[in-house]
Amino acid sequence: MPSGSYKVLSNERISNDNMWVMKVAGDFKPAAGQFFMLRAWDKYPVLSRPISVHDIGDGYIAFMYRVVGEGTEILSRLTKGDDITLAGPYGNGFPLDLKGKIALIGGGMGVAPLLWTAKQLNKPDVYLGFREEVLLEDEYKAAAGKLVTKIGGTILDDVDYDAYDYVFACGPLGMERALANMAKNHKAKVYISLEKHMACGMGACLVCSCSTTKGNKKVCKDGPVFLADEVIFDEL
Repeated sequence: MPSGSYKVLSNERISNDNMWVMKVAGDFKPAAGQFFMLRAWDKYPVLSRPISVHDIGDGYIAFMYRVVGEGTEILSRLTKGDDITLAGPYGNGFPLDLKGKIALIGGGMGVAPLLWTAKQLNKPDVYLGFREEVLLEDEYKAAAGKLVTKIGGTILDDVDYDAYDYVFACGPLGMERALANMAKNHKAKVYISLEKHMACGMGACLVCSCSTTKGNKKVCKDGPVFLADEVIFDEL
């Protein structure tokens, strides 16, 4: 569907640390790992909020987000029937045409895009790390061949990187940096989804530039998914 105004179907808080899932009515066909720019206000805040696709269902798209500022606070106040503007989908998502065994790894808010990603693959193994409580366990379990969850610590320690051909990961920058370093000594090739502040979502504003071995790239347009061994983490 084109960018435009849509109706909120539901907007539910799912955790003690202010994580929410919002469902918006419409028929959408984004790729796994893509994102939309969400807006539910007029002039202020100035910028829309980039939020990855969490799930797609019959007649709706879902977004998982955490309230961390003014924009997401406004989003959390939306209720059924309210209007919301969606622009997108933007970015390049996870490659789904790879041959081999794939594992998905998510930490913190990085678990958000992995439900829709898992549904696009053939029951991948899914590893999820949470800060305080396991969220939406039944939903992830239904989409996974094997689901491993962990509260606290690092979920990276629970993965056998020689058991997979590819790893798709999303999470805090420190987790992604550690994963990239670990993978250098193992079989799996790692793709990571980067998070950066964005203004336009289309690569025009240069706010989300990142350094790679192939030159400067824009997270919104060239990513958000990159090969981990191409990202220069020390310059992020």
